[in-house]
Amino acid sequence: MRRALLIAAACLFALPAAAEKTKLTVYTALENEQLPVFKKAAEAAIPDIEISWVRDSTGVVTARLLAEKENPRADVIWGLSVYSLLQMDNQGMLDGYTPVGAEKLKPNFRSPKSPMTWTGMDIFAAAICFNTVVAKEKGLTAPTTWQDLLNPAYKNMIVMPNPNSSGTGFLIVAGWLAAMGQQQAWDYMGKLNDNMATYLHSGSAPCSNAAKGEYAMGLSFDMRSVTLKNQGAPIDIIVPTPVGYDLEGTAIVKGTKNLDAAKKFADFAVTPAAYEMYGKYYALLGLPGVKASVDNYPADFEKNLVQADFSKIAADRDAILKEWASKFDAKSAPKK
Repeated sequence: MRRALLIAAACLFALPAAAEKTKLTVYTALENEQLPVFKKAAEAAIPDIEISWVRDSTGVVTARLLAEKENPRADVIWGLSVYSLLQMDNQGMLDGYTPVGAEKLKPNFRSPKSPMTWTGMDIFAAAICFNTVVAKEKGLTAPTTWQDLLNPAYKNMIVMPNPNSSGTGFLIVAGWLAAMGQQQAWDYMGKLNDNMATYLHSGSAPCSNAAKGEYAMGLSFDMRSVTLKNQGAPIDIIVPTPVGYDLEGTAIVKGTKNLDAAKKFADFAVTPAAYEMYGKYYALLGLPGVKASVDNYPADFEKNLVQADFSKIAADRDAILKEWASKFDAKSAPKK
């Protein structure tokens, strides 16, 4: 008996130890409900990594990455505004690596550099969530254009994201600047401010609050609008033309101590399987041939996107945010 136990123990100690996984610190502005889905998919595709999320709104994540420039703590960025990625790229903060298969992406979904410094995942665009129940109670008609939001009947009935905190807020402002030009856009925002109840620190919160009936309408982004409508919220999704938009992207942070694992991750992020996953939440994807599976997405949305120069807007980002804050920050909600 003792001999059998000794043999069993010897066999047990002879078994190879389980390979230690590489922990990747991934900075993101993805929605909270997406995190477990994305983590599970990535770890299944790359069994020797483990994702540790650092998640916040776009403005907060971007500020943190910039503050950590000299001592980076992130390995990978997955799901952050291309405006933020370009700003970091201009400061030499992104590692050059062309993921396997990245050449198949749509041209505007990949870095023009060789090797690439970022790849695009999906597009998210501005949308108005209009609460039909509140509108009926208040006798409000639905807006169809951006100019309609200046109607005095909407005073204190509108909320939108603060662009210093939220990537959605920034893409809305950037869309107005691209569509209207500098002077007209700032004049427009000044008039819109008269009707604005408050500026929130989240891209999804304005639509969520409007869906709950706290406001008549919230300026938000397309997929939050579609998700809430699919859940039964009494909202109409209004997409004025032209509409501002942004790309979410993936990048390797220069200085990562886990470069090999980060490259494997970047390879996964541009696979068809990854885009099929993105397509559960976003309708406009970067890989041709992959169809989104989102229900009730507004028709012809892609045709209404504003013509925007991402590189110029990224270069002007700090100045735009500073001017916006000086004019309108007094109406921002307190930060929690």
